[in-house]
Amino acid sequence: MAGGKMSARQKMINLMYLVFIAMLAMNMSKEVLSAFGFMNEKLTENNISTTEKNKQAYANLATKADEQSAKFNDLNKQAIKIKTYSADFYTYLEELKDKMTAKIEDRQDYESMDQTTFLDEYFFKGDKFTDEGKQFLAQINGYRTDVTNVLGENKQFANILVKRFSTNAVTNRDGKKIKWLDYRFKGFPLVASLTNLTQLQADIKNTEADVISNLLGGQLESEVSMTNYNGIVNLKKNAFYPGDKVEGTVVLGRYDPSLRPSRVVLNGKPYDNFENGAVNLDLRAGSVGDRKIEGTIFFMENEVEVPVPFESSYSVISKPNSAVVSADKMNVVYRGLQNPLTISIPGVPANLVRASAPGLRQVKGSSYMISPKAGDEVTISVTGKLPDGKPIKTPKTFRVKDIPAAMGSVRGQYGTVRMPKSGLVNTPVGAGLPDFLFDLDLQVTSFKVKVPGQLAIIVKGTKFNAAAKKALSKARRGDMINIFDIKAEIKNNSYKLKKVLPVNIELTN
Repeated sequence: MAGGKMSARQKMINLMYLVFIAMLAMNMSKEVLSAFGFMNEKLTENNISTTEKNKQAYANLATKADEQSAKFNDLNKQAIKIKTYSADFYTYLEELKDKMTAKIEDRQDYESMDQTTFLDEYFFKGDKFTDEGKQFLAQINGYRTDVTNVLGENKQFANILVKRFSTNAVTNRDGKKIKWLDYRFKGFPLVASLTNLTQLQADIKNTEADVISNLLGGQLESEVSMTNYNGIVNLKKNAFYPGDKVEGTVVLGRYDPSLRPSRVVLNGKPYDNFENGAVNLDLRAGSVGDRKIEGTIFFMENEVEVPVPFESSYSVISKPNSAVVSADKMNVVYRGLQNPLTISIPGVPANLVRASAPGLRQVKGSSYMISPKAGDEVTISVTGKLPDGKPIKTPKTFRVKDIPAAMGSVRGQYGTVRMPKSGLVNTPVGAGLPDFLFDLDLQVTSFKVKVPGQLAIIVKGTKFNAAAKKALSKARRGDMINIFDIKAEIKNNSYKLKKVLPVNIELTN
């Protein structure tokens, strides 16, 4: 069409064709501008809706942090920081949009927003960025960094933040790298840039929603993890007779040491013994029979107190096939002593238990004393009546032994004792039963002293008499003084000790 001679008619046709193409281009441009404007409206509406949802999510998290501080307080602190960073960045973008449209009378006349002048002058100065352009990039990078720091570098959500708020250079379809700000905002119509900023605001709102969901989701995932559950055996009753069928169920129960109730009611009364996520029972079993444990644990949820009832039972009973008889000191009982015994039948009150044997007497409840007489054995007969009404009778036989031989002592020492002659003169002679289970108070009444080369001297009492001292004066260093035929008795006891072993003194001077 540009070459050769053309008639006036052909020139007119060509001109009309060019006008037609220009009109098509003009119409398409207006349609694109309107499309950007409609998209901006939809994004704005979505941002308003997301803001309300986020507001409710923040409030719910704050309530949970107040109700269950140990579980949600740290998560709430993270959410507050992200909320603050998001609000600051969102406000900055909103103020920038107001500046862009300040001179536009009708902000819904998108076809008039075809100019590129504002941001081309606001962000760019030749091939460089203005201070406002640098601040815009700093706002994006700062927001991404702040949120990442709150969540931690190892959070999987960090990759989403980088993708949404990256300002790295972009490679175009020709393979050429272009600065991100140039690629996204330079030479674009005003309505397109306006929509671009609204999309950034949408990314902020979606980031808040995703982060809250991520924080709560992690907590909920931790709570429902099977590692937090224990198997709980729930029997139909907690006491069985031999041969009974044991019935019950095994259920899963979640253990959460951070859980804290608002209050606990146990057996109709307030109860405050709650620690590490559990109600710690500290009750008296009571008398024989079935007992119930029932109550309610109250938790705060969304500012409403939610009751969680619980119920269980136990039986203060048992059905043994023999009485429980134990000697508190040994497996035998000793003649001449008051031997303590505990006699009981599990599940039967002490006042319904009867025990009899020669020398046996009841002290109090299940406590008894026995002082056996002649013979090598004593049999204790125990009778009682079980809670089901059946009687039980069982005998128990103990060996009877004499008190073992006592040993003479000097200065509390037995066998051979080394000491100076001067010390032995005024030292009393004693007697005792080392390693015996009973503490007996023995009193020496007499003994004999044999000094090498001298006749044996009989002494009454516990200390050397004049004759014994005179014989001792003739002893020399290294001599062995023999104290034998010691006579002793148990204070306040008529039992006669059979024998007291001698004690030897080796003189050291």
